[in-house]
Amino acid sequence: MKSDIEICRETRLTPIDRIAFNAGIEAQDLTPQGSLKAKVKPAILKRLSNKPEGKLILVTAITPTPLGEGKTVTTIGLAQGLAKIKRSVFACIRQPSMGPVFGIKGGAAGGGYSQVAPMEKLNLHLTGDIHAVTAAHNLAAAALDARLYHENRLGYDTFTAHTDLPALRIDINNISWKRVIDHNDRALRMITIGQNEPGKTINGLERHDGFDISAASELMAILALATDLADMRQRIGKIVVAYNLDGEPVTTEDLKVAGAMAVTMCEAIEPTLMQTLEGVPTLIHAGPFANIAHGNSSIIADKIALKLSEFTVTEGGFGSDMGFEKACNIKAQQAGRGPDCAVVVATLRGLKANSGLYDLRPGQRLPDTIFETDTAALIAGFENLRWHINNAAKYGVPVVVAINRFPQDTDQELEQLKQLILTTTFNVHVDVALSEAFTKGGDGAIALANAVVHACEKPANFKPLYSLDQTIEEKLMAVAEIGYGAKNIELSPLATQQLAQLKAQGFNKLAICMAKTPLSITTEPHIKGAPTNFTVPIRELKLCAGAGFIYALCGNVMTMPGLPEKPAFMNLDLDADGNIIGLT
Repeated sequence: MKSDIEICRETRLTPIDRIAFNAGIEAQDLTPQGSLKAKVKPAILKRLSNKPEGKLILVTAITPTPLGEGKTVTTIGLAQGLAKIKRSVFACIRQPSMGPVFGIKGGAAGGGYSQVAPMEKLNLHLTGDIHAVTAAHNLAAAALDARLYHENRLGYDTFTAHTDLPALRIDINNISWKRVIDHNDRALRMITIGQNEPGKTINGLERHDGFDISAASELMAILALATDLADMRQRIGKIVVAYNLDGEPVTTEDLKVAGAMAVTMCEAIEPTLMQTLEGVPTLIHAGPFANIAHGNSSIIADKIALKLSEFTVTEGGFGSDMGFEKACNIKAQQAGRGPDCAVVVATLRGLKANSGLYDLRPGQRLPDTIFETDTAALIAGFENLRWHINNAAKYGVPVVVAINRFPQDTDQELEQLKQLILTTTFNVHVDVALSEAFTKGGDGAIALANAVVHACEKPANFKPLYSLDQTIEEKLMAVAEIGYGAKNIELSPLATQQLAQLKAQGFNKLAICMAKTPLSITTEPHIKGAPTNFTVPIRELKLCAGAGFIYALCGNVMTMPGLPEKPAFMNLDLDADGNIIGLT
């Protein structure tokens, strides 16, 4: 089979203004970005305000292998399959981060005959939204250190006299705002800034700091959760970057940098319109990871797509314990609506990986034997799929299982998996369909599309796991105990102290964003299958007041990934004609 980039380049694409026109997007709604991509102005929602919304399909998955189980392929393939059966449809996906593109996973445009095109444009910078987030975030970091430096250099009273600004009295030991970069770089996790030559202080005050990846920035979450430009501006002003010497929050509004941050991101608020290989309109917006952020495309993109089509197909990052949970408990509560149907993607290799019968370790390639026929591993790993189906059912939505076929898969094992699903009792009625979207495009997803349409004819009684009025402890326990099946949570002394501070400062009514490994339902990546009776250790609680959630760091999860031994960037280059090669 041809490579993804070869397939994409051999496909004749439709000019983006024609894609927009056919989808109901008018010329005044667009900001062109060349012939194959365009920004869509959120103001389109005013024109569409009286139109009814279509159905929202949320694609999730079993606990994935490090290479993923094909959620984006299934998302794009399902959208193409719905178009094949004459249903109006949009796909909504996140913008790829340069970290995974250059790291281990590669691009995030889908693959084979179910991808967004041009895939190299999508995977490499696109329209610069992530760079805008990075620049705005680091502007706040620079403003913070500048204020800290000048107040300490002049003294609080003199600073106020010189600037007519109140002294913020920032506690150098209580700064929560790191810097960010859109690359995997473990060496930046812990750094020292403000170093000076002996006897000098012109470089600022020396202190410990670090970098997160841009996808983990609170600004990325705000971009995905804001309802319009005014809402984004207001949220940016609520960001807490540090605490003063009395333990009170210092915000970007206090630093008077919130307006400039919003200016830096004012074009990023517009989703980017592209197309699949079969011409299905696709909105790309925001790029939060589901392990260290909330892992979903934007509310704005969803709203535009829902107003313009019968079906909107989007995805939550990683398994249903990750992006799906956060879509239902964070995004849905802020958007005012949940999904109408959940599609759980399963693969033979993914289920075998979750059997516990293979010695799989993060950073190592999957063994060749996992692609061979192994009935015992498939049956043992099926417990993971059963868990994810029942987990999606907890939110009151119909469930469809998409068995994503890989070239090595045998008909015998695929049929065995299908029968396991059909003969098992779940907490909800479950439909199942084989998806061959990777090799056949929309034609390979017609069965899946029909199953989704049938599921959407059933009523969805969507309900989050918790209400925002519950206490922080109750919300943490709801996610851990109901969402993961854990027996309890265990707060570190630091997290216990932070919890008391958050409650005292009036932040009790925020959502919870759990940051944990995606490779297990637990917080330990080596624990596979459908574990029970485990504890969720929470080492730190971080306030994200602008995004509207409290960030709970669990186990050893890192907010700055590292590069593997043999990164994907080693395959990238330009040929003699200047074409990009090696991108997948």
